[in-house]
Amino acid sequence: MNDFHFLHTAFDQDKPASNKQAVSTPPDIYLVEDDKIFAKALRTFLQKKLGLVVHYFPNPSECIQALDLKLDAEGIENQKPFCLVSDISFDEGSADGLLLVDLLKEKGHSFVSIVMTGFASIETAINATKKGVFHYLTKPFEMDVLADLVLKALSRYGYEDIHLQNIVKSDAAKKDNPIFKKFKIEPPKEEDIFCGMIGRSPQMKQVFERIKKVANSDSTVLINGPSGTGKELVSKALHTLSPRQACDMISVNCGAIPSELLESELFGHVKGAFTGAISDRKGRFELADKGSIFLDEIGDMPLLLQVKLLRVLQNREIEPVGGTKTLPVNVRIITATHRDLEKAVKDGDMREDLFYRLNVIPIKVPSLCERREDIPLLISYFLQRFVSADGRNSIEFDDEALEMLMGYDWPGNVRELENLIERLVILRGGSLIKPNDLPIKILQNNPTYVQKYDSIIQLTNEGLDLKKTLSDIEDSLISQALEMTGGNKNQASKLLTMNRTTLIEKMKKKGLLYVTH
Repeated sequence: MNDFHFLHTAFDQDKPASNKQAVSTPPDIYLVEDDKIFAKALRTFLQKKLGLVVHYFPNPSECIQALDLKLDAEGIENQKPFCLVSDISFDEGSADGLLLVDLLKEKGHSFVSIVMTGFASIETAINATKKGVFHYLTKPFEMDVLADLVLKALSRYGYEDIHLQNIVKSDAAKKDNPIFKKFKIEPPKEEDIFCGMIGRSPQMKQVFERIKKVANSDSTVLINGPSGTGKELVSKALHTLSPRQACDMISVNCGAIPSELLESELFGHVKGAFTGAISDRKGRFELADKGSIFLDEIGDMPLLLQVKLLRVLQNREIEPVGGTKTLPVNVRIITATHRDLEKAVKDGDMREDLFYRLNVIPIKVPSLCERREDIPLLISYFLQRFVSADGRNSIEFDDEALEMLMGYDWPGNVRELENLIERLVILRGGSLIKPNDLPIKILQNNPTYVQKYDSIIQLTNEGLDLKKTLSDIEDSLISQALEMTGGNKNQASKLLTMNRTTLIEKMKKKGLLYVTH
């Protein structure tokens, strides 16, 4: 054990001071790690902590390819030295981290390397030493340790002032970047609310201004944005502020209605048009006459119906299913989609002529991660909706929990945030929300969470029985999985990512029984 520790500390002596080179521009970090969740946390942390650019690659091959292209473009004499941070073990068929070091040296790249592994051994440490690796880290480790090692490694290669430079750069970034500010939850002001939408960010202000400009026209509008961003609220604002607001706005989700029924829903049908058509029925277009029709998820509309919709846009008339006469309609058409319709046109899933007819006035709704400064306002808004009048189930967020919410990417956007606040009010009402109260997916995407793995169980001076401790943890997780699934072993095995038979064998071996109530 002592020999192994010595090998770790001995790496700091791998390069003499005479090999230093003065480089004016800050170096980049090249991170190679196949655990994508860990890599994302590591990359985010290093970029925030050091203010350096971090290039990420899931395997050595992609890293070599990117560096070769950079070398070809810049030339060996102009190449900027960099820091390589690489895992050692990768999937079968891929070069390992130590071979990557060798290959990059053979190609003439100028770099300093730090390698990581979850399977430490003296033999691997010795091999790393022979290859001139600056330091050898055993997982799990604290990210601050890696950050300090990167600074030390680069300082030995001519970057003596890098620590000071990056503190200044980091402080400047924190002043300019909203995510680094100390946020507090505050209710939206009157100017932050627009037709039921909440936003103070420049991105949302642009959306509000675009709505005001186009609401009075009858031009077709295409609203684009990820799911959960509030595209339907945009459509309602367009109708509410238009001269048609006295009439109805009819909404149709083109992705939720089976294709064989969608035509009848949109254009109506006459009696006897198909089995079950016992009477004439008006379609959504006819119901929206003199008003507006909102076609949500227009990108999911079948090609056959796209032709008929194009005819409506061109002639402003519809033909009910089974009918022989056309009916004129006076309706404003507003559409929305989360898909890339230009790509859909290239792929043959969307008619090009229809796309240009729909895309007269585009409105892009930003994702929540593009307007993070609106998150505290939205949290306050949703708390007002879900907290009871007497405030008994009110919740507050500590600084760390709020910072995690600010840093999370929110793939479900505003809808995901709304669902989270409702869940927290119901389950944690009347308490202070801390990081451990947040869903695991938010914690996993936060760099500080990875550092806390070692705090789950603390090793005391007296030591512990590792085998028994691990067995107890396994017992607890199996019991939790069975509790969550009501004793359903098939579902529990999926939660634990193991075969059902393996779970049953473990339960028998451990004497774990689950009795349904």
